[in-house]
Amino acid sequence: MPKDYAHRSKPKPRRSPATKGRASKKPTPPAKKPPYLAMLIAAALISAFGYLLMQLDGSAERQPAEVVAEPKPKPQPKPVTRPKQNDDPLPPKPQEDWQYIDELENKEVVVDLPPPEESQGPYQMQCASFRSQSQADAMKAKIAFQGKEAMVRRSEGKSGTWYKVVMGPYERKRQAEKDRHVLARIGIRTCKIWKWQG
Repeated sequence: MPKDYAHRSKPKPRRSPATKGRASKKPTPPAKKPPYLAMLIAAALISAFGYLLMQLDGSAERQPAEVVAEPKPKPQPKPVTRPKQNDDPLPPKPQEDWQYIDELENKEVVVDLPPPEESQGPYQMQCASFRSQSQADAMKAKIAFQGKEAMVRRSEGKSGTWYKVVMGPYERKRQAEKDRHVLARIGIRTCKIWKWQG
């Protein structure tokens, strides 16, 4: 019978017993080397720190203890020696002699007063003179609003008839002047003070 070489499977290669054991085991990774450099740096730091501590302790022991100086006592002032006074007593206190006190008690003060105003009156005060009676009555009413009393007098003269607004009579001239100031505040500044004409 003829052999079919085309569909024939290839024979598996044979392995030697030495390679057979190696193929079954997985390759082990190489062992890590310990970090020598990091260990050296750590050791150097630790030794430097220890050396620094030793230097600090040694310098503290070497420094001398501070000497606190005691404050010097303040010199006390010398007592003031007063000169010895004589045993003579003090002179008597002088007595004050004020003369004006006695003089003022018995002194009379004289005040010069002006002599009382003699009444030469009576006086009257004429504030206006109009041709028409209505104007005179209007001023009389204006004066009455100030609480003062006036009258209207009719007089006949060479120039005709006049209506005079008159206030009074006043016993003293000062009373008439007081009323004149009151009327001046409301604009009536034409008042004249004369002797009373009845």
